[in-house]
Amino acid sequence: MRMCWLAMTLAALVVTASAATPGPYPPLPSWKPDPVQRALLQRSLALLEGSTPTNRRTVRILFYGQSITQQAWWKEVERYLRTTYPNADVIIENRAIGGHSSQLLVKTAEADLYPFQPDLLIFHVYGSHIDYEKIIQRVRERTCADILLQTDHITTDESLAEEADPAKLTPKQWDAWMNHAFLPATAAKYGACRADIHERWKDYLKLNHLKASDLLKDGVHLNAHGEWLMAELLKAYLAPLSSEPKYDPMNDQRVRTIIPPISAGQEHLRLEFKGSRVDLIFKQTGHAKVNVKVDGKPPSTIPELYGFTRTSAFPNSDWPVLLQVASTASLDAETWSLKIGHASADGKLCQFTLSGSATGEDGMGSSTNHFVSKSRCVVIEPDDWNLGFCIAVFKRPLPDNFTVTWSSVLRGTDTAQPPETTRGIERSARLAQGLTNGHHVLELEGDLQDAIKAVRIYCPDGRAEETNLSK
Repeated sequence: MRMCWLAMTLAALVVTASAATPGPYPPLPSWKPDPVQRALLQRSLALLEGSTPTNRRTVRILFYGQSITQQAWWKEVERYLRTTYPNADVIIENRAIGGHSSQLLVKTAEADLYPFQPDLLIFHVYGSHIDYEKIIQRVRERTCADILLQTDHITTDESLAEEADPAKLTPKQWDAWMNHAFLPATAAKYGACRADIHERWKDYLKLNHLKASDLLKDGVHLNAHGEWLMAELLKAYLAPLSSEPKYDPMNDQRVRTIIPPISAGQEHLRLEFKGSRVDLIFKQTGHAKVNVKVDGKPPSTIPELYGFTRTSAFPNSDWPVLLQVASTASLDAETWSLKIGHASADGKLCQFTLSGSATGEDGMGSSTNHFVSKSRCVVIEPDDWNLGFCIAVFKRPLPDNFTVTWSSVLRGTDTAQPPETTRGIERSARLAQGLTNGHHVLELEGDLQDAIKAVRIYCPDGRAEETNLSK
C-alpha cells in the first residue's frame, strides 16, 4: 500500500542528520508553481512576508510525516524561511516519525499535530489513503492552518511513463492513483495547497537523462542530490506571495482580532465568540494579570481543554512506545508513568502498572487487553501499543522494568500573565485551546485598561464572528 511496509522498515534505519548541501547538480528548468495552489497558503505567507522589525508576526510551522520528512532537506527549507523572512518570529518544528505510515500517524497526530496549532503544516506520508484523509480532515476541524501536501518523489523508472489521467486510474495502480487522483482530490476538498513534487521530479529526471535511483540512496530515501531537489521544489512554493494589500492575516475567515474599547477603571469584559481557541494580546507595557472564564468556568475546569503529550520513546529512538493515550474522565495536569514489568521477546505482550503524579497508583493491565485505569483518566487499546513494531525493526529487547512516561496538560489558563517583552513581538497568552468549535462566552477580569490590547479568536470552520461585546 503506497510503498507502506518498505518505507516503514527502511525509514526506521535511515535518517540523515546533516543538512543538505548544494552540489554540482543540474539546475531546475524554468518553472513556477501553480499560482492557484500557492494562493491557498495566503495566510501563512502573508504572516511571514508582512513581518517588519517593529511587527514581528509569530508564525508556527510544522513538518509532519515519516522518514522522508525527517531527511535533511527540511533543514534547508527552514534556513530558506528564516533568511527570506528575517523579520518574522518563526517557530519551526519537525515532529515526523520515521517508519510510521498514515495508519500510525493518525494516532500520534492526536498529541503531535493538532495541539501544536500550526499556521502552516507541511505534510507527506505513505500508507492508507483513508487514514491520510482522516488526518487532513482533523487538521481542518481543529486548527486554522494552511496545509501544504507534498505528492511523492519518483522511486522507479517505470513511474516516468505511468498513466496520469485520473479518470483512467484506480487504486490497483496505487502510486499513480495516489499522486494523480487521490492527492489532488483531497487537496481540493480541504482547501490545501498541493505541492506537485511528483511531476516536477519526473521533468527533472527526463531533462537530465537521470534514472530514479540517481537521486536515491536505497530505493526510497533521498541521497544528497535528491534532498537538494526536494528542498528547491518546496522553497518555490514558500517564496513571497505578495498578497493583496487589503488582506489582513489577523482578520480573515478563520482568525478574528478584536480590539475592545476599554475605559479607565474597567475591570470586567464579556465577549461572545464563535471558535475553538482564544488568545489574549497584552499591551507592550502592560503588567496586570487577567482572570479568565469561558462559558462561566475557569479553563482548568473545562475537560476538553486537557490533552496528552506524546509518550516517551523506545530506547535510543524517537519512536513512541504508545501511539496514543485516551481518557474517559476529566483530567488534571500531571505526569503519568507506565512501568512495564514483563515483556515478551517480540514485544507483542507485556504486563504493566500505571500511576499518576497526582492520581497515584491507577491500575495494572496487559497490552493485549483493553485497559481503563481505576480513575478512568487513562484508556489504552491493544492497537495503541507500538512496542512490537519497535522491537521488530530495531531488533533489540526492551530493558527490564522500563517506564513509559507522558503528561496530561491544560491548554489554557485561569490567570493570564503578560510574558516578557521582546521587541516587535506580540505579548500573547493562550486562554483556551480545544474548545468545541461553536459559540462561547469569554469573561475577563482585572485591570483591563493596563493589560489588554486585543483578543484573538480562531475558528477552524472559517466562520469567525463577534456576536456581542459588553462590559
